[in-house]
Amino acid sequence: MGIFDLMNRREHEQVVFCSDPAVGLKAIIAIHNTTLGPALGGTRMWAYDSEEEALQDVLRLSRGMTYKAAAAGLNLGGGKAVIIGDPKTMKTETLFRSFGRFVEGLGGRYITAEDVGTSVKDMEWVRYETNYVTGIDEALGGGGDPSPVTALGTFYGIKAAAKKRWGNENLAGKTVAIQGVGHVGYYLAKDLHEAGANLIVTDIDENRVKRVVDEFSAKAVGKDEIYEADAEIFAPCALGGIINNDTIPKFKFEIIAGAANNQLKNEEVHGEVLRKQDILYAPDYVINAGGLINVANEIEGYHRERALTQAKGIYDILLKVFDIAEEQGTPTYQASNHLAEQRIKKVGHLKEIYTRQWQQHPCVQ
Repeated sequence: MGIFDLMNRREHEQVVFCSDPAVGLKAIIAIHNTTLGPALGGTRMWAYDSEEEALQDVLRLSRGMTYKAAAAGLNLGGGKAVIIGDPKTMKTETLFRSFGRFVEGLGGRYITAEDVGTSVKDMEWVRYETNYVTGIDEALGGGGDPSPVTALGTFYGIKAAAKKRWGNENLAGKTVAIQGVGHVGYYLAKDLHEAGANLIVTDIDENRVKRVVDEFSAKAVGKDEIYEADAEIFAPCALGGIINNDTIPKFKFEIIAGAANNQLKNEEVHGEVLRKQDILYAPDYVINAGGLINVANEIEGYHRERALTQAKGIYDILLKVFDIAEEQGTPTYQASNHLAEQRIKKVGHLKEIYTRQWQQHPCVQ
């Protein structure tokens, strides 16, 4: 399939290929939709097996950012960037400054931030070349590490799911199985522990597991044993595609609500399976929007309390998604897509009206 066919399949507006052999930069920026505002999305650095794989990833991720921003009520569109390379060995100031010049060249249509394989420090290098960057250090007026805010939004999303499932948001005595206790998973474990929940955890990094076990009295299990855990709630906070034909038959969970992206291996298939098995699924791009909310606040001037308050608002957004799914008899992922698409459609329609009115104004004629 050609590049334009790939773009048209998911209605992308623009794809930019960035090359600077002098510093080893090979990057792709994808802008999916700017109806609600400039496209905001992080820059992922990854050692992709092929350029085709990198392109597929950036197209998929940028579309997801459109839906995430729309469902969160932000006046932002969806975009994403990927840098092809090993983040452990290829990071340099000159590489990220070169990438920053490409971002600057888009004139504000795309605003970047940190993502998998990149850090606050990397974004500071990008900032030397462009102001269209978020996720920078608090000392420079940014919000710093967005992980605690992502975790907070996820925590309130879990409370919303509990409210929908059991009529009570109280998590005391509930058992939550957390897959992945890195930056976001650690802070989520902290919030859940303070709320009185029991924790079962796993991670490929034994030191991360040990920290959560020691600090929050969690029970550690093997990476594959987490799918069979005796827990009411499953919180995936690591890999994507983990809700699939192999794992679903093992589930004893009543709720799936976690911060990982792209949790459903196949939305149409596995979203429907969860619905039929009466497992309440919190759509990932809704419940994990706290990080996006945090960096979006930097655009207008960062205020920590405002970002935290907006992240807590994920509670009400998810309750609305659950209600739509119940009323329409659809999987929750369809309900969240409907919510996002309706907002984009409404704003796009208003823009068309305003444009026509302006073009018909006597001063323009």
